[in-house]
Amino acid sequence: MTPPLTLDNHPAFGLSAAWEVHLRHDRRRSEHTIRAYAATARRLIAFLGRHKGGSIAAADLAALDAADLRAYLAARRQEGLGNASAARELSAMRAFLAFAAKDQDKPAPPRLRGPHVKKGVPRPVSPADALAIAEDAEEEASGEPWIGLRDRAVLLLLYGAGLRIGEAMALTGAALPLGDTLVVTGKRAKTRMVPLLAPVREAIQLYLDACPWAVSRDLPIFRGAKGGGLSPDIIRRAVRGARARLGLNDRATPHALRHSFATHLLGRGADLRALQELLGHASLSSTQVYTGVDAAHLLDVYRNAHPRA
Repeated sequence: MTPPLTLDNHPAFGLSAAWEVHLRHDRRRSEHTIRAYAATARRLIAFLGRHKGGSIAAADLAALDAADLRAYLAARRQEGLGNASAARELSAMRAFLAFAAKDQDKPAPPRLRGPHVKKGVPRPVSPADALAIAEDAEEEASGEPWIGLRDRAVLLLLYGAGLRIGEAMALTGAALPLGDTLVVTGKRAKTRMVPLLAPVREAIQLYLDACPWAVSRDLPIFRGAKGGGLSPDIIRRAVRGARARLGLNDRATPHALRHSFATHLLGRGADLRALQELLGHASLSSTQVYTGVDAAHLLDVYRNAHPRA
């Protein structure tokens, strides 16, 4: 009896591993992107093994046609993939197959039209709610008092400086002593300078003064309970708990604090190009989505308060 095909039977798995290295070291993609793209590559290889009934090599990837790609996407759709997730899956698949084609010195893979994805407007939290989340996370933190100070400092940093959570976790002792600005390393290892407001700076310093772990230039500023680097999931859990206790909706996430930073600056007259630099966006189109936020917020207020809405 022929043993069932598994991912390890496919020689193309080696190419997916090489692609993961390429994304990390040559393209300098974020760890989140690398995990998602690598998972898509492995799923595609496993599907093709079942679809074609044989072991898949790198040359097979370079020879795929549009029907093969549509079959894969159809299978993923049957697993419950929505439009936005399908669009991301298609983007990752295209990138991997382009890498495979280049490795085999073959033409680029056929292009498929992706599903229509309606762009949503980020929903920020109010300044009062952003501060309430940080305060609640400090009060409810389990363990030593320094852990509550840490959670508060991280959340104020996300809101007060517009950092991505991964950027905050990546800060090391090289950023100390804290001043009026902070150099942040963002996506694709690009650095930018952001202002560090006095309340945020003070919150971080209070945490550092209480933290039992020594900080050096090469070690992360924000530490876990056992001294290792702080996991973003710890902060996400703290926000989920605060959100439930404060009665906020599911949109109140750590990343929503970054949205709030951008929206509140834009609402107070910040220049769009300057905001693009502060957020570390590669293109202005990513920043322009915030121009619709104030209008969306006003519409929400109208619907909730107007007697004839």
